[in-house]
Amino acid sequence: MKKFGLVLVTVFMTVALLAACGGGNGGNNGGNAVNNGGNAANGGSNAGAENAGGSAGAAEGESTEGGDISGTITFLTNRTDMIDKEYVDYAKRFKEKYPNAEVKFEAVTDLDKTTKIRIASGEFPDVVLIPTLPNSDLPKYFAPLDDLGLNDRIYFKDYKSFEGKVYGISAGGSTTGIVYNKKAFADAGITAIPKTLDEFYAAAEKLKAKGIVPLASNFKDQWTLYPWASELPSSIAGNANLNNERVNSDTPYTLDNPYGQAMTIIRTMYEKGYLEPDVNSTNWEQSKKDIASGKFAMYLLGNWVIPQVIESGTTSDNVGFFPMPYDNSGKVNVALAPDWGYGVNKDSKNLATAKAFVKWMVEESGFDDFAGFIPVLKDKEAKVAQLSEFNSFSPTYIEAVSDSAETTEVVNKAQIVKEALVQEFVLAKDPQAILDKYNKQWAKAKKAVLK
Repeated sequence: MKKFGLVLVTVFMTVALLAACGGGNGGNNGGNAVNNGGNAANGGSNAGAENAGGSAGAAEGESTEGGDISGTITFLTNRTDMIDKEYVDYAKRFKEKYPNAEVKFEAVTDLDKTTKIRIASGEFPDVVLIPTLPNSDLPKYFAPLDDLGLNDRIYFKDYKSFEGKVYGISAGGSTTGIVYNKKAFADAGITAIPKTLDEFYAAAEKLKAKGIVPLASNFKDQWTLYPWASELPSSIAGNANLNNERVNSDTPYTLDNPYGQAMTIIRTMYEKGYLEPDVNSTNWEQSKKDIASGKFAMYLLGNWVIPQVIESGTTSDNVGFFPMPYDNSGKVNVALAPDWGYGVNKDSKNLATAKAFVKWMVEESGFDDFAGFIPVLKDKEAKVAQLSEFNSFSPTYIEAVSDSAETTEVVNKAQIVKEALVQEFVLAKDPQAILDKYNKQWAKAKKAVLK
């Protein structure tokens, strides 16, 4: 693990212990993936096609951002649930700091696809969450953010950077694991958290016997399957660069490699009846209520979902979080990933205001707490109490890396949607045939791109 990762994990451990003592619950709703899928495609937490610390004053903002903070800007977001609610307060507070400026919010459910289309058209909002583009393309569309005075204060600085310039700043960080209802576990007679895959299946069997759906997959919504296609394979491999290493092979998907191993687990869960009774009619919003009530027991998702479950009808102390055991070794790696990154349209008519908004979102909005994120600011403590339990299992954190330009180009050429691969693999009579299909697409695209 890199030194950065070790330092960050140390911070998480300290933060989690402090949070446990303080009893914080991490806010209300949250997460990169709300309604349309998180940020796991590029090694982080984006579904879809692969491809509040110290605050600077207005005077500093105006000088570092190179212009007057005035005019109206628009922020394109995936948080449809915050429109006419929390975003109203955000707009009010931003205007209180910058009286001559105004921010409007536009929310979409298919963020990655929609943002790409808008960018390709040449017309896109002032501030967006950067979609799955190669980092080499970032200067074509986005303004550098190095003048915000944040570079030395944040994690994941290089995640959305190119040639030494920062073009995107993550909204927060997350790790992936099993979010579970403690009462459901107790009702099923589960007295110890599973530390091996066999123990995990055994716990699922107990839940099923009690009439509790063991794992909410939200299979139909597709985007929720991202951990099985990215985070979990990287964890199994102990290699954050797994996605990029696919360019070295014409057959990156095999039954016995980390991709096949991860997808075989959810296929097994499906075959044993441990997922929803009808995976083709699942509902994301309802599932949060069902996890909260104990009708469903578990999610495999990031810590960002914890506040959403709590807000859906339970208490913080009824929600737990532990690493997903993917084998029987008793040891586990977990992915550590940045969320969507804020980016500023380089052609914004109010560039200084757009940059000031990004800085305000990171430093003052409180969105990271609200969303249940691990803060991107190095000197800010996380508010997600469940991280204390998670870290008590001593997982090894695997720090995410960006997909390379070559990997992104091959994925786009092959038109591979990793969550669709999971769906097909789980439902297929012959899963090997599905892998053969995707390997064929991959090899053809690779040959065309990497000449």
